[in-house]
This record gives sequence, structure tokens and C-alpha cells, in this order.
Amino acid sequence: MKKIFKFVGFTSFIGIFYFGFTTYPKLDLISGFSAKSIASGHFIDNRSQEMIEKGDNDIDLIDLAKNKIEDIGKYAAASVYGLKERKAIYREGLGVTLINDDFDVTKPYLVPKRTKLNNNLPFPYGNNEPKDTIFSAVDYAKLNTAVANAFDKRGEIKKRTRSILVIYKDKIIAEKYDTGFDKNSKLLGWSMTKSITSALFGVLQKQGKYNIYKPASIKEWQNDERKIITTNDLLHMNSGLEWEEKYDKISDVTKMLFEVEDMSRVQLEKPAAFKPNTHWNYSSGTTNLLSGILRQQFKTHQEYLDFWYSALIDKIGMNSMVVETDMAGNYVGSSYGWATTRDWSKFGLLYLHKGNWYGEQILDKSWVKYTATPTNTSNGRYGGHFWLNAGGHFPDVPRDMFYCSGFQGQMVAIIPSLDLVIVRMGLKKDSNFDFNGMLSGIVGSLKK
Repeated sequence: MKKIFKFVGFTSFIGIFYFGFTTYPKLDLISGFSAKSIASGHFIDNRSQEMIEKGDNDIDLIDLAKNKIEDIGKYAAASVYGLKERKAIYREGLGVTLINDDFDVTKPYLVPKRTKLNNNLPFPYGNNEPKDTIFSAVDYAKLNTAVANAFDKRGEIKKRTRSILVIYKDKIIAEKYDTGFDKNSKLLGWSMTKSITSALFGVLQKQGKYNIYKPASIKEWQNDERKIITTNDLLHMNSGLEWEEKYDKISDVTKMLFEVEDMSRVQLEKPAAFKPNTHWNYSSGTTNLLSGILRQQFKTHQEYLDFWYSALIDKIGMNSMVVETDMAGNYVGSSYGWATTRDWSKFGLLYLHKGNWYGEQILDKSWVKYTATPTNTSNGRYGGHFWLNAGGHFPDVPRDMFYCSGFQGQMVAIIPSLDLVIVRMGLKKDSNFDFNGMLSGIVGSLKK
């Protein structure tokens, strides 16, 4: 009996030691991710806690968290075995912010001023329902099969597609949603938000208010080798600054998203590892630094908050979109943009039409070309905060395709040669979702 007790005690000790060594340091991240995900899904898209836990938080370790929603106080909290509780609060206009114990929830805050399209036009240039259009150049049987094949069959959770929208010549030719989602569902774009951030620099450049080729005016860099880094380098992800972008461990990006008060400063404080324009390194910290640089262009915080919507988002009718802020009031331009599938497609259409929206040139044509031109350090994979197919990453898809891409497989694909925009929203359990197959199937439905 003593041997049994010793064995049980020893294995318990080993288990506790293993938990402490491998998991305890991650508890802040686990409970932080869970609280943020629960609060955003619930307060932005009206999903139930059960739906979010089963559909968004069923990730290794994240599913250890115990969550609760407080509708009256408009927050969600999460902890792991009662340890490291984190809270995420919802504020109308700003979305959800993951907060720490020092955050003053009673302090007044500013919200962006919003405008909504008020015309009598159908989608995409108005908020009325789209007109039915049949194109002789589309094989609808092939198209519908390609779209259907991107969704799970009943009972499966492999492909995890939530929506697909296909727009050809400004008309919806295919639109499908998974159970529990529809055209009004607001979906997180994760890193597709980076492309929104990039577009705002395009707006400023068109207005003659910003030159991306000049060194970024960051006072902390003026006495070292970082002083030569330009906004162009930052937009191309080749600033040479140190950064680790790993989501399955404690890394620069996970600490930034789930622990830091001011996300705009994390990349700013990193040392240079390489000379600018010599080494491509994908970095969410870089995009949040860019959000901070945008904020510096305005005299007041209110002007910064308004600009994202008045200059771009609401101007093209993405009225469902919410870009969430950090504790310091910066838009989390790297990761936290929510919108309906249809509104995400409008952003793709803006770029398909070379920056023109219903007759108004919001971005210069040259900016769109800049966006879709490969940086010389990415092997044809990356441009100005957009991903590219110039190097044939998707072998059966036109090389002129460029696209916004999100952490869990979200995509807004723009194919100018075919007058086509394809949006895929959802999750992916692993890296096996066949984007090449989905895209090529849709492309193949257009008759030559």
C-alpha cells in the first residue's frame, strides 16, 4: 500500500511539475485569448458562449479555460483552473479590449463617429439587396460544386469554412454560409486587418499628407541604425527589426496581443537584426507600429479614431466593420477587424477597381500597383501589406491574384485578370485546407 501511495505521490508530483513547466507560463495567454474571443464573438456578433467555445475556442490549451459572460457589465472573463483570470470589456464603437488590473473601466473614452450609406443602390455600392444577374460566361454547376466542396459535410470539422462569397463583374454569383452564420454575421478577419491599415497610408499619400519613402519619424530611433527605416520598409515587412511571429508558444506576437497595454510600441522597442530591405520577416508588431504612426498624423485622438472610418471603411459602405482598440486607444491594425462577408468583399472590390469606388478615386491607381508589387525580399509572396501569388504559391490560380490573409484561413482574393473577388471566412484546424483547390475550382467555372 505504501508503494502505491508513493507511486501516486510521485506521478502527481511529475504531473504538477510538468504542468508548471509547460503550461503555467502560458496561462495569461490562454485565459487572455479565451476572454477576448468570448467577449468579441458575443458582443460584436451576438453568438452564445457555447457556440464560441465549440467553434472558436476549441484550440489546444485554449479549451482549458473556464469562461463567463456578464451581459449587464458587458464583459467576459476567463481563467484556467481558477488561475490567472483575465477580463475583456466591450465598449460600443471600440469593440472588445482585453484589460489588465490597472485599467480604469470608469474612465471616459472617445468613440469614432460613424456614417452609413444612405442611398437606394443595390450591393455592393449600396445596402440594398443585390440584383440577380446570370452570366453566360459562368458554369454555375461547376461554381456551386467548387463552393460546396469548401464546406464540411454534416458532422465534420475539418475544413471549417463559415462563408464563401464570389463576385464577378461586381455581381454576386455565389454565396454560401455554414449553419449558424448568414450575411449579417460579423466575422473576425485577423490579419486581413493589416491590409486595411495599409490602405489608410494610401489615402494619406493620395491626399499629399504622407510620404512612405521617408524615414519613419520615431524619436527613439534617431540615435541608432534604425533611423533609416522607412514606412515603405515597414509596409513591406522588411524593416530588419527583430520579431517572432509564433502563435503556438509565448512569442512577441502572443505577448503583444494578450498582455501589452500599448501595442504600437512593441515593435518600436525591438533592435535591428538586419539592414532594412535585406530580410523579409512577417510581423504583426510592425502593423501596430504603423497604426501608432497613423495616430501621430493627427492633432487629436478623436481625429485618429474617425479617420479609419470616414476616409475608408464607411466611405465604401463597410458599415458592419468594427476595428477594435488596445488599452491605449490604438486600433489593433494587425488583427482585430470584424465585418460581414459582404463588407469584406467591398474592400476587395476597391482594389479590384484600382482604388476607385463608384466614381470616387479613394486610392491612387499607383498605390494599388504598389500594393500588388512583390517586395524584393519575399520571393514573390508579399507586397504592401497584401499577400501575392506572383511566385505561383497557388499553382492553379492566376499569378496576378493578390489577397488579404488571416491567421486562421480568412481570405479576400482579388484577381484582376478575371474581374473576380473571392472571400472565404472561417477557421482551419490545421494547414490542410485546400485553398488552391477552392480557388482553382471557382476560377475554373469561368468559361474561356
